[in-house]
Amino acid sequence: MKVLGIFGSPRRGGNTETLLEEVLKGAEKEGAKAERLHLSDYTITPCKECHGCDSTGNCVVLDDMEKIYPKLLEADVVILASPIFFYGVTAWAKALIDRCQALWARKYFLKDPSLGKEGRKRKGFFISVGATKGQKVFEGAILTAKYFFDVLNAEYAGELVLRGVEAKGDILKHPEALQHAFETGRKLVSAGKKG
Repeated sequence: MKVLGIFGSPRRGGNTETLLEEVLKGAEKEGAKAERLHLSDYTITPCKECHGCDSTGNCVVLDDMEKIYPKLLEADVVILASPIFFYGVTAWAKALIDRCQALWARKYFLKDPSLGKEGRKRKGFFISVGATKGQKVFEGAILTAKYFFDVLNAEYAGELVLRGVEAKGDILKHPEALQHAFETGRKLVSAGKKG
């Protein structure tokens, strides 16, 4: 089983990265092959809304997304991790999501069977931390993640979100969240083995 962990934060060693690492360690403990994708290492141009992908299912912008599309399509589990920036995902994560318009065109315009009902079934999971304690801080990001996973034919398997976490290393004050993250990784893989 292939698990793709997408690190949407530009800050290395931060709270979101720490949580995602724990999920991936749990997945590896169950025998999954986990791949780590740090979006800040890639050049991803935002979607130009040119509709160039409508007839082919391929994006006309040639950049590092060409390396990422196959990873998304080969994964059995996709985990997106992003801290909250202005009540949404980071610009790095949003650029990736928006460029999946090409996959949306494949799925809905071109009726690509690999992204349809008979295609590979995936799981999608979202991880996020936010500095504010506002009740709605994660709502926009979760909705964005759900639609991203839908394009990938990935059933939304849930989220791990924590409020009031900002300074680098704050997540270490929440050992229960780290343990939950590890167990989530194990469960995502074990459920996939059964399915």
